[in-house]
Amino acid sequence: MKHITDIFFDLDHTLWDFEKNSALAFEKVLKKYQIKIELDIFLKYYVPLNLKYWELYRHEKVTQPQLRYGRLKDTFDQLNYEISDELIDLLSTEYIHYLPEFNYLFDGTIEVLEYLNDKYCLHIITNGFQEVQAGKMKNSGIDKYFKTITNSEMAGVKKPNPRIFEYALQKANAQKQNSIMIGDCLDADINGALNFGMDAIHFNENKKEIPNHVKQVNHLIELKNHL
Repeated sequence: MKHITDIFFDLDHTLWDFEKNSALAFEKVLKKYQIKIELDIFLKYYVPLNLKYWELYRHEKVTQPQLRYGRLKDTFDQLNYEISDELIDLLSTEYIHYLPEFNYLFDGTIEVLEYLNDKYCLHIITNGFQEVQAGKMKNSGIDKYFKTITNSEMAGVKKPNPRIFEYALQKANAQKQNSIMIGDCLDADINGALNFGMDAIHFNENKKEIPNHVKQVNHLIELKNHL
């Protein structure tokens, strides 16, 4: 891949360990507001619902406020836990506030960023909320590695829409034929980039079955074998 000059990373579930940090944020919030549900039981319902809402959000089927409210409302409904809309809104706000305080990164993140930073220009493309993503990167100490950060609020569209990749390339002053996208989501990151005409590597930590034509790594350190 000697033609590659610019690498675009997803943030959540790729570098920043979203599930671990999210669980810690919810542990704090549920305890603070005396929600009488065991954390592991809450997460059993919340995690798949959150993924469902993010898929809807990617494809413009729900708004950001609907995502933030709906994922919690549906979780409490499935748990048959009686709670007011006002408290749901408060929990949602508090969760977003505390989330960047917890900054576990995937194993090998710093090592691979140090390695790549000497060879390439590094960038972020994220569908995450601007107010939260900046805090995650700063608090985890990885913001210094990235020349540009593109989020869906800036671009006006979300991955896999090709316009967010076009926006990110323009911001980075990069060419698609010299760029590559690395991310965990087959739909948003990988197919989004490939359909745009940009190369991609799938971070497939859970070793899910994926199409043969897609390049993948199961651990971030394996990127050294490609780049």
